[in-house]
Amino acid sequence: MARRKPWDVDDELWAVVEPLLPKIERRTRHPGRKRHPDRLVFQGILFVLHTGIAWEHLPQELGFGSGMTCWRRLAEWTEAGVWPRLHEALLAKPQRGRPGLLCGGRRRLPHQSIKRGPKTGRSPVDRGRTGSKHHLITDATGIPLAVTLTGGNRNDVTQLIPLLQAVPPVRGKRGRPRRRPDVVLGDRGYDHDKYRRLVRALGVKPLIARRGTEHGSGLGTQRWVVERAFAHLHWFRRLRIRWEIRDDIHEAFLTLGCALICWRRLSQPTRALTLSQ
Repeated sequence: MARRKPWDVDDELWAVVEPLLPKIERRTRHPGRKRHPDRLVFQGILFVLHTGIAWEHLPQELGFGSGMTCWRRLAEWTEAGVWPRLHEALLAKPQRGRPGLLCGGRRRLPHQSIKRGPKTGRSPVDRGRTGSKHHLITDATGIPLAVTLTGGNRNDVTQLIPLLQAVPPVRGKRGRPRRRPDVVLGDRGYDHDKYRRLVRALGVKPLIARRGTEHGSGLGTQRWVVERAFAHLHWFRRLRIRWEIRDDIHEAFLTLGCALICWRRLSQPTRALTLSQ
């Protein structure tokens, strides 16, 4: 049996995505060329996300449509807010993780990143090169819950509260969905008493390593999951380097990548059962 490509969309995933897409009615008078099927275009967007290929080099023989068609549809769906709603819909499904514990982290994009455009800045630790930075918060098992994009000159701690506030309702195996965890873990980059107070004001206990102390705080035994989540997120080659001048398009890829990781984690038990049978 042929192995499924990572950009192939199975029926189960499409059943979640399709209701979120805006419905475009075809004009009865002067309808023009027929609109390319949404499912094939969505697969073309996933192909670009996985491979990092330029839009104009999208293989026509795969049936995704032209690169410009896929880009226009991506911009259209981004403006309609499809990707955050997809991520929230997947997080609303029963999770195997612990929503009472979160881990925060950030990852700078390589210096080949876009040199201009919104949410870029000169990094103070990378010889002043202009670029962007990803900020991510996950649950205790590494499932991405919220992600933001900033310029390379933004301090990491400034995104702690926005990330906590951006966490959508997460459903566990039992009980009601939760939006606030019990504890949030962070490294020394988030060490600031002002933000500790703000985190406590949200009803969350901050466990953040302090600067100037010896290594070995013990947080690394739990915070490694956020580094693994970054590795999974940057496995999508389009996210390793920011090629898009428009920040909303890059953020769309970011959110879509988080949603795909959630989907894979949700579908793992079903796939394991199928293989065992």
